[in-house]
Amino acid sequence: MIYKFRIVSDEVENFKREIEIDADSSFLDLRNAILDSVGYDRGQMSSFFVCEDGWEKGREITLEDMGSDSSEDVYLMDESVLCDFVEDEGQRMIFVFDYLTDRSFFMELKRTIPGKHLSEPVCTASVGDAPSEGVNLDDFDAKIDAKAAAVAAADIDEDFYGSDEFNEDEFDAAGYDELTFD
Repeated sequence: MIYKFRIVSDEVENFKREIEIDADSSFLDLRNAILDSVGYDRGQMSSFFVCEDGWEKGREITLEDMGSDSSEDVYLMDESVLCDFVEDEGQRMIFVFDYLTDRSFFMELKRTIPGKHLSEPVCTASVGDAPSEGVNLDDFDAKIDAKAAAVAAADIDEDFYGSDEFNEDEFDAAGYDELTFD
C-alpha cells in the first residue's frame, strides 16, 4: 500500500509538499524524504509525533534514544514502520525538524493507494519555498519577547497591580490587626 502525505508549515503560507511512500517503509525513510524535499540537512535531531484530535501530540517516534524515562516506550525511526502507527486517511502527525526552537511541519495522510508499492519515497508535489532551516536566535528571542509582551498587555489592565493608595481597612478585614511582632 502507498501512503500519500501532505505537509504544510505554520511559518510559510504557500508552502506544501506531498510525499508518496510505501506503508511498509520506516519513519526514517519518511524523514529523509521530507528533508530532501525541502533541502534540509539530515544531520539534525528530529521527531515525529502521531497526533490525537486537535493536533495534540501523542506517541513520539524519534531519531535517537535520548535516554528517556525507562517506563516509557521509545520508538526509533529506523525501527518503526509507518503502517504500525498510521492506518487511516486523515491521520495527522507533527514532524519536529528544529528541536531548539520547536519548529515543525504538520502532516496529514491524505490518501492510501492499496495494491501498489514503492521502492523509494517520492515527492509528488512541491509548492512554495520551505521555511529556512535555521533560525537567527536573536530574531527568535525578539519574537518570543514581543509575543509575551502582547499577551501581557492584553491580559493585564492598569488595575492589575492595585491602586497606589494604601487602604488600612484591607488589613483589618483580614484580621491582621491582632498580630503582634516582637
